[in-house]
Amino acid sequence: MSSYIDAVHPERHAPYLDIPNDVVEYLHYLDFVKLRSPRTINGYYLDLRGFFRFMMVLWQRVPDSLDAAEIDLTGISTKDIASITKRDIFAYLDHVRDADNGSKARARKLSAIKGFFNYMCTQVGKLSINPTESISLGAPKKTLPKYLTADESVQLLKNIQSDFYERDFCIITLFLNCGMRLTELVTINLGDFRDDTIRITGKGSKERLVYLTPACLDALEHYTAARASLPNLTDKQALFVSQKTGKRLSARRVEQIVARCLQSAGLSGRGFSPHKLRHTAATLMYQGGVDMLALKEILGHESVSTTQIYTHINRQQLRAAVNASPLAQREFEPSQQNSGGENSNPSADNTDPDA
Repeated sequence: MSSYIDAVHPERHAPYLDIPNDVVEYLHYLDFVKLRSPRTINGYYLDLRGFFRFMMVLWQRVPDSLDAAEIDLTGISTKDIASITKRDIFAYLDHVRDADNGSKARARKLSAIKGFFNYMCTQVGKLSINPTESISLGAPKKTLPKYLTADESVQLLKNIQSDFYERDFCIITLFLNCGMRLTELVTINLGDFRDDTIRITGKGSKERLVYLTPACLDALEHYTAARASLPNLTDKQALFVSQKTGKRLSARRVEQIVARCLQSAGLSGRGFSPHKLRHTAATLMYQGGVDMLALKEILGHESVSTTQIYTHINRQQLRAAVNASPLAQREFEPSQQNSGGENSNPSADNTDPDA
């Protein structure tokens, strides 16, 4: 995510001063009318900014050699936007494919563009023709999430090497037990805990309660005691803070901590990340028999269809189910018909059309 979003205070962002005014108004519409989360709005900002940078090159208003970050978009007018055609949209989608954007990234960028043009046509009536109508990339391919096995998770917890062991052990423990997102973890405050629950603020500022396991409570007890002894505690409400500055940890710092812990456990280089630890928590809970609807609530998913991906990765349970058949262990037996040899019954009809 860009620096326009502060992971610690996700409701804040800098003014959008480098995009066309119509796009600024659209982002405000998403914010105040549609009540989209700041992170969602920022994603639309990035995608639309990239699209209009491409259009400036396509319109030949800037040199091809000019760095994209230096392209001024503020002069793009409503008339310019009205001149964009379906052919231009296709050219942009082809451009982002050549830039090694996957199917999901391309679908997201198209969604941002379609949302903007739909707003311009139907909400404010500034355009009479929507060039994105009937453009579709089809459903992106679903990929199964990466996750650690139970043994690998234990291996990770046993091999944490850190100057602030209690904090980093607690971070990994919460990821593996609660299935929270990275931004959810860094925004936790001490006041979010009550008895054996934690209040998590997820996407769209939606809150949910998650019960803490004995492992989480034990890790929190050890960490909060160590945290209380820090001499320079600046962010007094933040749960996870820097040992040096006493300030709340950034999302990037937590990513670095997780990467270091994975490396010390011999699990680096396999694509694991804080988000993969979230997948690990969900997978292990599902393998343990957690109901799909309960898992949806724990993870903070909007729809159970999102949660259902974990039904496709539970290979151990599928293997166990197949092996539970009373016929699963029945071994090969020689045919009784041929037990006396190939010619033991010469009168038998051995003609088998399927042989």
